Amino acid sequence: MSKITFILNGKTVSVEGNPGVRLLDVLRNEFKLTGIKEGCGEGECGACAVLLDHKIVNSCSVVLANVDGHEITTIEGLKETSRYQVIRDSFGHAGAVQCGFCTPGMVIATESLLYDNPTPTEEDIKIGMSGNLCRCTGYQSIIEAVKKASEDGDGLW
Repeated sequence: MSKITFILNGKTVSVEGNPGVRLLDVLRNEFKLTGIKEGCGEGECGACAVLLDHKIVNSCSVVLANVDGHEITTIEGLKETSRYQVIRDSFGHAGAVQCGFCTPGMVIATESLLYDNPTPTEEDIKIGMSGNLCRCTGYQSIIEAVKKASEDGDGLW
């Protein structure tokens, strides 16, 4: 048993337990943060995406020990920001949300992309969103949503 301490959505938290458990399981089971989903369980679909020190990671592929001393932001934490409001509105405007299963991961990917590159080209957006799968919308509306978020959120990132 180890004690792992990290910042979760702006608050310092500690977990005692197996440092080899998946971050996804700790976030969902210990902290009841269910915005992240287990899609593939192999780090391929992006449904479990979170920000680790502002960089997107698939929480199903990160063990708890690797977040000790770091900052984790989930969709629940991002929802408290003005940047989230811009992303949410842009996804709604572009019709980039259908069933909603992939949406939290897509929003996290958008935040990560715009944090690093506030004015991405369409190619940058395609690359930035490439780790996220969606079976419903088709990707063009998602690309349009990210473009709109970049434009509407000018100065937020």
